[in-house]
Amino acid sequence: MSGVAIWGVGTSRFGRQPDESPASLAWKAVLEALADAGTDSVDAVWVGTCFGAPGTAQRALHAAGITEVPIVTVENACASGTTALHEASEAVRTGRYERVLALGIEHLTSTFAGAIEPEQGDTEGASGMALPSIYAMSAARYVAEHGVTHEQLAAVAVKNSRHGALNERAMRRGELTVEQVLGSRMVADPLTLLQCCSLSDAAAAAVLGPPRDEPRDVRIRSSVLRSGALWDQRTDHVWGYEIVRETASAAYEQAGIGVADVDLFEVHDAFTIGEIVTTEALGLAPEGEGAALLDSGTTALGGSTPVNPSGGLLARGHPLGATGLAQTAEITWQLRGEAGPRQVEGARIGVVETMGGGVSGIDGNGAVVAVLEG
Repeated sequence: MSGVAIWGVGTSRFGRQPDESPASLAWKAVLEALADAGTDSVDAVWVGTCFGAPGTAQRALHAAGITEVPIVTVENACASGTTALHEASEAVRTGRYERVLALGIEHLTSTFAGAIEPEQGDTEGASGMALPSIYAMSAARYVAEHGVTHEQLAAVAVKNSRHGALNERAMRRGELTVEQVLGSRMVADPLTLLQCCSLSDAAAAAVLGPPRDEPRDVRIRSSVLRSGALWDQRTDHVWGYEIVRETASAAYEQAGIGVADVDLFEVHDAFTIGEIVTTEALGLAPEGEGAALLDSGTTALGGSTPVNPSGGLLARGHPLGATGLAQTAEITWQLRGEAGPRQVEGARIGVVETMGGGVSGIDGNGAVVAVLEG
């Protein structure tokens, strides 16, 4: 992909925010993104949200003065925000619009008291299996097949808590130990509470346009969106592996790079097992060896290929519709050299990966992998 750049990004802070409305969160993210981009208007908007009420996008945007332009709302589970980014970038690439806003928004804590309720029309949902249970089954299978230890699973949360402590917008900012992670209450064996992301309220936004003579702009070298293939017990890999592998492979090819060219990643770590499996699917480690990246420090700040320097979903929080654009904002700040104490030195190429799932019988509702270059 050529001819698309991120002009500006913005986010609200992340956390349980009962005093904030979805519109007020969006207002903060959008105004920051517009100011960062150096513009006060856009030609069209794509909005990613999962559980917003009808009219959520228009309600949020009119408070920021954005009316009378096409506004399209998309839902793709956890990948809703990056789906909005993908469609916005396509709109610029094809010349349909010049300046496009991608917005992700979610106020989950006003909708759910605890875990997101499973869809009763699906086999898993009808049997009471929420997403923590599905990821726990993946973790149990992975442990049995590859011998990863419970301490290695916990190490994902420990690493990301160290990163999140450096992120002033993150929901969880305390550093954790392996003992604290394993000692937190069991949610779905073998995943304890601190191995699960928190429901969160937030918004994130990006303004996209054609390349211009502005050194802070970040180029979108590629963006690929796929939905999952049919998936059942006969599949060789745990849930979510193949959709990420195939999407990433296409994104690397489109960008003309290999995984070794990437300086940092923001990935979908809704649960600790998710980051381990995803790093393998992205090509950072052979299948079954993702935990070794944690043992060696490769994916920590200061390592050769940091993963989730923002703290990821585990530390930053997971407001579904906003997550993908929050990942995009982090990579943008990193490639500009504006990430402060969590800056990855010399970062030139970063990758965003978001996988959303929950529908029975397919390997994920959808995944987006985007390659960004500073």
